[in-house]
Amino acid sequence: MLLRVAMGLSLVETLLLAGVLLAWADRVAGGRLLAAFLAAIAIWITGNELPNWFGPGVETLALHLLATAPLTSAVFFHFCVVFCRAPVSTGWVRAGYALGGLAALASQVLLPARFSDHPDIGRLAYAETAAVITSVSWVVLGIAGVAVLVRTLLGARGDGQGPPRAQVAAVTASCLWGLVCLAGYAIALMDWPIYPFPLLALPLYPLMLVYGILRYGVFVANAWAGKALVWTLLLAAGAAIVGLMPLLLPFESRWLSGLAVAAGCLALNGPVRRFVQRLIYPGGAVSAQDLGRWRDALQTPDRLDTLAAAASRLLSQRLGTAVAVVIDDPAAMSAPAQPPQPSQRSQPSSSSERLRLEPSEPSEAPDAGRTSLAPTPPSVDRIQHPPLLALRHDGTAWSPQWSGWDAAPPGQRHVAELFASVLADAAQRVAQAQLVAARERERQIQARLAELGALAATVAHDIRNPLNIIGMAVALAPADTRQEVATQVARIAHLTSDLLDYAKPWKLQAERSDLRALVDRLVQREPDVRLSEAWPQSLWTERLDARRIEQALVNLIENARGASPDGCVLDIDITPTLLRLHVCDMGAGVPADFRDRLFEPFASRSPGGTGLGLAIVSRIAQAHEGRALLSERPPWSTCFTLELPR
Repeated sequence: MLLRVAMGLSLVETLLLAGVLLAWADRVAGGRLLAAFLAAIAIWITGNELPNWFGPGVETLALHLLATAPLTSAVFFHFCVVFCRAPVSTGWVRAGYALGGLAALASQVLLPARFSDHPDIGRLAYAETAAVITSVSWVVLGIAGVAVLVRTLLGARGDGQGPPRAQVAAVTASCLWGLVCLAGYAIALMDWPIYPFPLLALPLYPLMLVYGILRYGVFVANAWAGKALVWTLLLAAGAAIVGLMPLLLPFESRWLSGLAVAAGCLALNGPVRRFVQRLIYPGGAVSAQDLGRWRDALQTPDRLDTLAAAASRLLSQRLGTAVAVVIDDPAAMSAPAQPPQPSQRSQPSSSSERLRLEPSEPSEAPDAGRTSLAPTPPSVDRIQHPPLLALRHDGTAWSPQWSGWDAAPPGQRHVAELFASVLADAAQRVAQAQLVAARERERQIQARLAELGALAATVAHDIRNPLNIIGMAVALAPADTRQEVATQVARIAHLTSDLLDYAKPWKLQAERSDLRALVDRLVQREPDVRLSEAWPQSLWTERLDARRIEQALVNLIENARGASPDGCVLDIDITPTLLRLHVCDMGAGVPADFRDRLFEPFASRSPGGTGLGLAIVSRIAQAHEGRALLSERPPWSTCFTLELPR
């Protein structure tokens, strides 16, 4: 009877937990696969118990249910690959399903088992010789899944892409617990003269498996586990009191026993809850030494992104669950826009850069040929929704904002609040240091530009008179000589004009203008320039200096014309906050060793170029609080992008 209760409880738990996982599938890598695995276990339990519930008439149906065991192992192997983000090729996962499917199909046809009476279990399925197909397949697939878990647990990958080690350890431990439970069937099948007591522990297996996964990512799972453990301990205490009452009283009294149980549970309620809190959430009390260690650890980072990473790691380790940290960057609002290198084009460029980091190490791109069934781990927003600590700056001070902490116990919330106060001090220090550094960089840039402007004005004045004299001196020279001299004089004049334009201080003349009309005039004036179909019929802007934008586009068009005789295309991307103007061509492209210097002054690959065209484009973009960059837009070989705020 006790065994029937344990198996029935296991069935109910498995189905309920499968439903919970389906509801939280977006919070767990491979959540739907784990739910399918639990459902398959429920089918296996049903196949074992049907003859004990309804008699021999359903034994054929029960054997068909038990024959699905190889597919259950295939799903388990697939779950382990996805959960651990293991570098396993698609072929191995498909081979696992093929092996499980063929073995299950053969078992459905052969039904290589029979039910017989067992003194402890009741009706028990005994395997026949043909069952070797089923047994070998599900054993092989089960070992493969456990091997993936153990490999990840030992850190064999070393790339930081897998789940937290403690989470993998919990899942591995639950699998070992399941093997211990199955040893009860081995005891029965071998007719050992002992009771198959390991089967009584089977109800704990699905609980351990699911909680081992949710424990490190979902606070509410810990809250449920804490409540369940409190009630279990209080019920055990009540049962112990009932058992001790006959020893303490010379007579039997149900009224006094009930009163003793109630009083004992009330007295033990507080201590039991505190014990469970310390068990599930260790380290709830914060000492002065803890605050000192946090301050020391947060003194090292010199940027807000590295500070957020360190804070996420420290708080996650202390609370025993993944915690995301978001830090707003107030310095980005006041710091001047800097021209990013082309290799950095994928990084955020908005005026208020938001940095979100998770406790795991940065991921790397998956190797070619790896399976899409076990992809590089996406962001936590897709796989898990850990509690979030957001540190915002309102212009005067840092303030924490909380998300996903509703189920956190008071002790852990108190730890997080104290940690947030230490983090706010560190963020203030880093933000001030970044602001001072940005202002110093801007001061140095302006000083260099002022020096360059003074030098350019002097050079331009001293060069123009000799150029005029040279032009007059060759007036009577042959035509070829006059043409060559005129070409070189024009080149020097162009360089002088560009140098003056780059070095002199600018003041934008922002006005309302139609950007589409501006590019239409460019297309009419510049040969071999086409507009893409992405351009709207009109595009009115309020904050752009139309003359400077036209100058930047002309420079980019001239650069493309020099690289591609077939001309270029003007393309556009429009978002609610940004305008991206693209000048694309099918030229030879930009060499990798030259990309880092593209927007530096005097960097030119053209024999007749001044090396200031792209530098001026970058300055125009910076003046508009935007940026210029080399982008990739297949099928074009080269695309320069002017990214501007709306």
